[in-house]
Amino acid sequence: MKFEGQCVQSYMLEGDVVELKLDLKDDSVNKFNKATLEELAQAVDLIKAQTGIKGLLLSSGKDVFVVGADVTEFPKFFKGSEEDLTDWLLHVDRIFSTIEDFDFPSVAAINGFAFGGGLEFALSASYRVMSSATRIGVPESKLGIYPGWGGTVRLSRRVGADNAIEWIATGKQYSAADALKTGVVDAVVAPDQVRNAALVLLQEAISGRRDWRARRQEKVSPLKLNAIESMMVFEGGKAFVAAEAGPNYPSPVAAVNAIQQGATRDRDDALKIEAAGFARIAKTPTAFNLVAMFLGDQYVGKVAKKMAKAADKVQAAAVLGAGIMGGGIAYQSASRGVPIVMKDIQDKALALGMSEAKKLLLKRVDRGRMTAAEMGDILSRIRPSLSYGDLSSTDFVVEAVVENEKIKKSVLAEVETHVRPETILASNTSTISITRLAESLERPENFCGMHFFNPVHRMPLVEVIRGAKTSDRAVATTVSYALSLGKTPIVVNDCPGFLVNRVLFPYFAGFAMLVNDGVDFVRIDKVMEKFGWPMGPAYLLDVVGIDTAEHATAVMAQGFPDRMASAGRTATQVMFEAGRYGQKNGKGFYAYVPDKKGAPRKEADPAVRELLGPLVREDKSASVTDQDIIDRMMLPLLIECSRCLEDKIVNTPVEVDVGLVYGLGFPPFRGGPFRYADAVGIDKLCKRAGAFESLGKLYEPTAQMRQLAETGRTFHEAIQ
Repeated sequence: MKFEGQCVQSYMLEGDVVELKLDLKDDSVNKFNKATLEELAQAVDLIKAQTGIKGLLLSSGKDVFVVGADVTEFPKFFKGSEEDLTDWLLHVDRIFSTIEDFDFPSVAAINGFAFGGGLEFALSASYRVMSSATRIGVPESKLGIYPGWGGTVRLSRRVGADNAIEWIATGKQYSAADALKTGVVDAVVAPDQVRNAALVLLQEAISGRRDWRARRQEKVSPLKLNAIESMMVFEGGKAFVAAEAGPNYPSPVAAVNAIQQGATRDRDDALKIEAAGFARIAKTPTAFNLVAMFLGDQYVGKVAKKMAKAADKVQAAAVLGAGIMGGGIAYQSASRGVPIVMKDIQDKALALGMSEAKKLLLKRVDRGRMTAAEMGDILSRIRPSLSYGDLSSTDFVVEAVVENEKIKKSVLAEVETHVRPETILASNTSTISITRLAESLERPENFCGMHFFNPVHRMPLVEVIRGAKTSDRAVATTVSYALSLGKTPIVVNDCPGFLVNRVLFPYFAGFAMLVNDGVDFVRIDKVMEKFGWPMGPAYLLDVVGIDTAEHATAVMAQGFPDRMASAGRTATQVMFEAGRYGQKNGKGFYAYVPDKKGAPRKEADPAVRELLGPLVREDKSASVTDQDIIDRMMLPLLIECSRCLEDKIVNTPVEVDVGLVYGLGFPPFRGGPFRYADAVGIDKLCKRAGAFESLGKLYEPTAQMRQLAETGRTFHEAIQ
C-alpha cells in the first residue's frame, strides 16, 4: 500500500505499520491548505480500505509538524454562508475522525511546531510524542475564531474542560513540559528521537501494553462531569474568560459555550455543535479584521525579507545614548545575539542604560523564561563605553540621543569620523527630518531613520525612514537589522513625524479642540477606550510625556501649518506650562502613584479641571454625543492616513493598518485605520467630516477619499 502525493505520502513499514507523512512540496512548512486536505482524505481512505494494518504513525517530512491551517484561504471560506462553512468544517472532521476510529492504534510524532489545525490533527491519534525543543497550542482566538476541527471536543476530553478552556481561550503557545504535564502529549524526547520514540510507543499499544481502545472511548464519549462540576467549570470559566477577553473579542467565550454544549454529547454530535458555533463566529467583523491583520503582518514581513536580501550583515552594533530608550535597544540587540556597544558621555547614563537592560532580563529570569547564566551571557554582549573609539569595528550605529536637531546633527557628524566608511548610521528620531539630519554627514547615502517605539522590548514596529539621499543598501541593512531584533519594519519616506506620529498628532489635535469646547477629558478617554484604544488620548499623552508631546507638536505644526498649528492655547500646553509632564514626574492630566508592584497607577486630580477651565470659550459639551467624540477624534487621523498614501509616504493601506496597530495600539479587532474606514464606508465618513468643516482643514477629506466615496470603493479594493 502506497500513496505518493504532492503534500501527503503514506507507505508500509515493518510489522504492518503504516506511516502517514505530511510533506508539502515547494514549501518550508506543512500547513493544511485545500490541496493537503484533499490528499489527506485520499490517503486516509486508502488506509481504511487496506486490511492487516496493525498501527499508524503520523509524521512530518519537515522540520515542523504542521503550523496549522492555511490562513490565506480563510477569507474565501469565511465569505460563504454559515451552512457552507459548517459543511467544510465537518468534512475535515470526518477525515480526522476516520483516523481516530481505525481499528488499530496510532501515534503522532510531533517533531516541530503543531499549532491550530496541526494540533487538532495530532489529537485524532491515540497518542502523541513531542520534541523537547518545540511548542504547541491552539492560537485561533488570536484570529477571532476558535478551534474548528475538533479542538474543543478532543482537547476537553483529553485534558479536562478547565485545561481546554485555558489553552483555547488564551491562544498561548505551550512548551513540551507544559504539554506533558497537562496531558496533551504522552511523551517528550530529544528532537532527534521523536520518530523512534513514537514507533516504540506504537509497538507498546499494538502489543497490548497500552490500552488504546480505552483512550479512544474516552475521546468519543461525553465529558465525565456532574451538574455541580459542570456549572463551576463552565459558568466560572465564561465569567473569567469574558473579563479577560473584553466585549470586542467574542471568540473565547464562544469556545467555552461550544465545549459546554458538547460536553453531554458524544463526539460526532459535539463536533456538529463546534462547527456551527465556529461558522457563526467566523462571520463576525472581529474575525474578518483579525484574519486581515494576520495576513497583513505576513505581507509586511515578506516585503521586509525581500528587501533584506540586499543587506550587509550586521555582526556588531552600537547605540548612542544610554537612557531608557538606549538601554532598551541594547537589550533587544544583545538578547537576539547581536553584540552592541552602548555609548554615552556620562557614567551615570551608562549605569541607567545597563540598569534598564538588567531589569528586563531579571523579569524573564523571575518568570522562569531564562536562567541566570543565560542572563549573564546576554549582558556580556552589551559593552558600555565613554569612547567613540570602541565603535571602530561596528557595522551599524543607532543614534538615540535627545530629540534635538542640533544635538543629533553634531553627534552623527562626530560618530561618522570614528566608524568604517561602509558602516550604516541610523537615527531613532520620532519627528525630525532624516533629510535635514543628513546635512551634517559626509556620507548621507549611509544614513536613514530607525524609529523604535517605547517600550522597545514590547512594541513590535520599527519605522525605517528613507531620506532624500539614503541608499538602497542603507535601507536594506536597517530592515535586516530590525528583523534580526524580532521587529516588524515598515519603510516610509521622509516627512515630519513620518507615518505613525504624523497621523497621531491630528488625533491629539481633535482631542484639544474637544477640550476647548468644554468636553471633559475623562469622558473623552472613556469613550475612546470603549471604542477600543488601550488608553484614551489624555492618558496616552501622560504616558508619552507632556513635554515630549509639546516638542513634537511644534515640529508637526511647523511641517503642516495649515492643519496642525493651533489657533490658540491647548490642554497640552497648559499641562506643560504647569510642569505636569505626565507619568515621568507623577502628574499630568492624571496624578500617578505607585501600585504594589511599583507601576504608576492613575488617579483623578481635581486641580486639572481648574487649570483647563480657562480654555473653554463656549461650553458645548451638552450637545456633543459620544459618536461626535469618536468622529472628532478619528476623522483627523483617518484623513491624515489618506494623505500619507497620496503623498507616497507609505506604499499600501496594509502597511498603514499594520503600522498603526503595532506602533500605536490601534484596536486590532477593527483591523487598522483603513479597515475601519472601509467598514464604516468612505461616503459616510466624508459626510460626517462635512458636519465638522467649521473646525478647519483637519476635517477636510482628501481627493482620494472623495473619489472613493463617489465610486463606492474601499481603500483596500482601490489601492493595492
